[in-house]
Amino acid sequence: MKKEMNMATNSAKEVATPTTSHSAELFARAKRVMPGGVSRNTVLWSSVPPYVAYGKGCRVTDIDGVTRIDFANNVASLIHGHAYAPIVEAASAQLALGSAFMMATEQEVLHAEHLCSRSDGFDQIRFVNSGTEAVMAALKAARAFTGRPKIAKVEGAYHGAYDYVETSQGSSPANWGAVDHPNRVPLVHGQPQSAMDDVVVIPFNDVDRSIALLNEHRGELACVLLDLMPHRVGLKPASREFVTAMREWTVKNGALLVLDEVITFRTHYGGAQQGYDIHGDLTALGKMIGGGFPVGALAGRADVMQVLNPGAAKLLFPLSGTFSANPVTMTAGRIAMEHFDQPAVARLNALGERVRNGIAQAIHRTKACASVTGGGSMFRLHMKADVPANYREAYPSADENRRLKMMLEHLFDQGFLMVGTCTGMLSTPMTEADIDALVAAMESGLRKIG
Repeated sequence: MKKEMNMATNSAKEVATPTTSHSAELFARAKRVMPGGVSRNTVLWSSVPPYVAYGKGCRVTDIDGVTRIDFANNVASLIHGHAYAPIVEAASAQLALGSAFMMATEQEVLHAEHLCSRSDGFDQIRFVNSGTEAVMAALKAARAFTGRPKIAKVEGAYHGAYDYVETSQGSSPANWGAVDHPNRVPLVHGQPQSAMDDVVVIPFNDVDRSIALLNEHRGELACVLLDLMPHRVGLKPASREFVTAMREWTVKNGALLVLDEVITFRTHYGGAQQGYDIHGDLTALGKMIGGGFPVGALAGRADVMQVLNPGAAKLLFPLSGTFSANPVTMTAGRIAMEHFDQPAVARLNALGERVRNGIAQAIHRTKACASVTGGGSMFRLHMKADVPANYREAYPSADENRRLKMMLEHLFDQGFLMVGTCTGMLSTPMTEADIDALVAAMESGLRKIG
């Protein structure tokens, strides 16, 4: 343990501002050939994004030679951290045999069998290439199965890049309207009004208001789309009452319950839904099930999944993809998930509890205006005294944004990489020493920020 603590604290000592920044030089080149210099906005949370040289375990080293403990893990997609040896070995062996074919492979079948074995709600599964694609496929499958056009989603919830689910993803006090009837707010300039008209926006964890809104569109809704611990809404777990109400409403009214478990599948062996004793009719998966490679999947009830069956008398939902279920991703994903067994899930969740408790204690000791949310192996720091209950409460003020940016910069300087909302997702190489080092850095940050 002493050795582990030294490794964790030493990572902070390695952080120093280089005389010449290779990252700055590379970013200047990048801005000439890419809009804003990036392909993913999530990497541009500082004026000059650091460029990675390599990663190993839970640490990453940038091209300026600085090593940090990675609590971002490519936004929850690296459950075993970087360059996990069993994945590297298996994926490399498959790559030597070929990366993609216009033929099916055994690797697809093996991964499908494993994932379906993890949840009684997964009768069948289809693979795609991202979480966004998985959610898109889920909504289209729900429409094909029910013959209805509309979907319902939680205000503020992120479900990928698709016109329908982007509705009210980034709404603000200036445009979000009354809580009893939230406005349909576009995220992207030019987002079609026709798409937003087919979306019902409901408030998170508010049973009465949500049921009233759903009832206004009874008979038109194909599905209710729900993330059981939505990151953008505040990373607060959905209440059992809310989830039960959504499940009962969909059953009663002939709609489907679609669960977005692209991120939350890590919280239980069978996904977050396992903790609620319910199953979605359809579940969108992604991130960690690819073992570090691009992936998405749609799993669910056999009768609903039959809309995708090309051998059916009438195919209701044709779906294909050039790289869907490619054998490299399937191999890496299966190894990752097989190694993320029930003991591994329990251990990582215990570390998650340790970090959340540690941050809460640090907030108490410093008397900072802050709070912590999360569940399983995830956590998020808010610059609010009270734990936010929903998107509107989680929405940061200008001053809260300023203080949050200061904390992110402090942690970065101390040797920790976080998601831009000051959110962390753990990986299996992490130790108690790594957790305690982060908590200590957060406490010093809270004292500095005031």
